[in-house]
Amino acid sequence: MHAPAPRRDSIGMVWLLSDTVLVTVMTVLVKMGGATYPALQMVFIRSLIGLISVLPLAWRHRDAIVKTQHWGRHVFRVLCNTIALSSNFVALAALPLAMANAIGFMRPLVVMALAAWLLGERSSLLRWFGAVVGFFGVIIMVAPGEIALSPGILAALGSVVFGSLAVVQTRALAGENTTVLMVFYTVGLTLFTAIPAAVTWHPVALADWPLLLAIGVLAQAGQYCFLRAYQSTPANVLAPLGYLSIVMASIAGYLAFGEIPAWSTVIGVAIIIGALFLTTHLDRPGKTRND
Repeated sequence: MHAPAPRRDSIGMVWLLSDTVLVTVMTVLVKMGGATYPALQMVFIRSLIGLISVLPLAWRHRDAIVKTQHWGRHVFRVLCNTIALSSNFVALAALPLAMANAIGFMRPLVVMALAAWLLGERSSLLRWFGAVVGFFGVIIMVAPGEIALSPGILAALGSVVFGSLAVVQTRALAGENTTVLMVFYTVGLTLFTAIPAAVTWHPVALADWPLLLAIGVLAQAGQYCFLRAYQSTPANVLAPLGYLSIVMASIAGYLAFGEIPAWSTVIGVAIIIGALFLTTHLDRPGKTRND
């Protein structure tokens, strides 16, 4: 007997809120570690922890992995994920948490544009309008003329672009086994970051290992909560909760680092969230093909 819909929705919301809390704590640790250790080193350690958890799945589904017909697309997807995650770690170390998090809100809008270009997906004028408005919000937030186009901002924008490319590749692999996607991601992330991490490796102080290991554990736990949330609850129910991440990031930035968001950041965040509201709530399914 299935649980009533409201109860299932509540469970999914709890899973997603748990993911948001875990990821927020992880970003605080990344920002703390980023002052001492290179981003690629932290990404490599994070991927090693994920590799430990995914190896049993890799062995169990080894036949499906070997028989996949999309090796090139898998490799490109993982490469994009590697660049996106490494860039995100750089951005988190260099920028206030609220700003780094808010720039990441551009990803759904960039995915829409890339999907139209690379996959031929069509979107309504309302969605394109939302994308333009969201981009305007980012421009306000980074305050040209007041904030230099720093490596941190470039890294955050790079994370959005390459993360969006990875999402588009995931869409193109819609018929692939989910476990195969997970295995390729974790194993590929480890392989792609191994050599760069070795080249840039800084000896890890014994006292810092708990922080670096915690980043990997929190990332894996957050991913598990995220998957459980979307397995149990419709995406349109969960989508609004995603906006809470910017609130949590602002609170975490203030408590951990004394960061107070500038007015330009607050206004830019409001515009980006408004643009996302337009694209996810006002444009009803069925108005456009492949929407």
